[in-house]
Amino acid sequence: MKTNKYWCWLLILGITVLACKPKKQEDTQNNKKEMSFKKGSFGYDREFLKEQYKGTIVLESQDKKSSIILSPELQGRVMTSTLNGAEGMSFGWLNYDLIRSKETKEHFNPTGGEERFWLGPEGGQFSIYFSKDKSFEFENWYVPAALDTEEFKVIGKNETSVAFQKEMNLVNYTGTKFNIDVQREITILSKKQIKESLQLESDDFLSVAYETKNIVKNIGDKAWKKESGLISIWLLSMMTPSPEVTVVAPIKVGSESEKGIKVNDDYFGKVADDRLKSTEQNVFFKADGKSRGKIGFSPLRATEFIGSYDAQNKVLTILQIQEPKAEDKYVNSAWELQDDPYSGDVLNSYNDGPLEDGSQMGPFYELESSSPALALVPGESYNHTQRMYHFKSSKEVLNQISKQILKVSIDEIETVF
Repeated sequence: MKTNKYWCWLLILGITVLACKPKKQEDTQNNKKEMSFKKGSFGYDREFLKEQYKGTIVLESQDKKSSIILSPELQGRVMTSTLNGAEGMSFGWLNYDLIRSKETKEHFNPTGGEERFWLGPEGGQFSIYFSKDKSFEFENWYVPAALDTEEFKVIGKNETSVAFQKEMNLVNYTGTKFNIDVQREITILSKKQIKESLQLESDDFLSVAYETKNIVKNIGDKAWKKESGLISIWLLSMMTPSPEVTVVAPIKVGSESEKGIKVNDDYFGKVADDRLKSTEQNVFFKADGKSRGKIGFSPLRATEFIGSYDAQNKVLTILQIQEPKAEDKYVNSAWELQDDPYSGDVLNSYNDGPLEDGSQMGPFYELESSSPALALVPGESYNHTQRMYHFKSSKEVLNQISKQILKVSIDEIETVF
């Protein structure tokens, strides 16, 4: 599927975000608290977000090494995380200028965050981002307010988890109405839970991990049907890159005649050969925030994992979902009327980069997951659960985890590009 227009909004947004930078004097006066920590650290982001959003929630381990930040105002998203306390690296990418400006943009507010909740499809005849019969151009593309600017309600909270809720009423491109109840529960995981979830033997590592349960319920009076359009749960994780980040996706082995292509890199132009490589059981994607590109994996190729390794900061990241079923159908987000609106991908990765005019929103890179297309009858619900893990340890331990989960060694990852 082709989505050459899929990210064209970056051109406009990149320019407007750069244009709204505050004056240095105002920046110093309004952000005294965050100056107590170095930019790029978790402590900096924690104080910045607490200052900007009154509802900011921090969950942390007993030793305060592992922490995550959540924002009800920003649709219950995970803003960022760390595995080494306030001075540790902050993993989520934040759009400081846009957040600080308090500006509300017309089409989309790219505030960033390590995991945000969206719904698909983005484009096509069943899109919920384009109004009925509008052309698939940027000026007609709008992220629904419920996914972009409206607050999620906190309905439960304890020391390790927070539950959010939001009711949404959406209409797709063909006029189908969706009355939806969304519940999103986010839990920070203990080291014991991490070991059990991934079946790891060693515990000689620093880590932060969290699980998000994302439940969509049909609260309308009509069934959601393929013929009139289905939606899907779509989770997007914006990460801070370094020059040495490589995304790694283990894939199901098989011929193209049996499993289809190994990787879809035709979202908005083919990814250059020096940025995308594959073996029989792995695909590697350079995610340094320096060249715009996107890849995806179909249910015939995707496994339950996709990850990345930052060789500069020695951090291994793993995203985990439920094992996809080959027979499941996924929505297609291409900005066009589609021959097959259910030929989409399960897992994706996006690498940010400069636009034609030299401007850039990031840099950041993304790991993404989607649920199958949801054909729900009234009162029926579906839960899409995602887990995100960050590890830092000796190369020997990281190598064991990488080989077990991603089916490739750290040495191979470091030398693939």
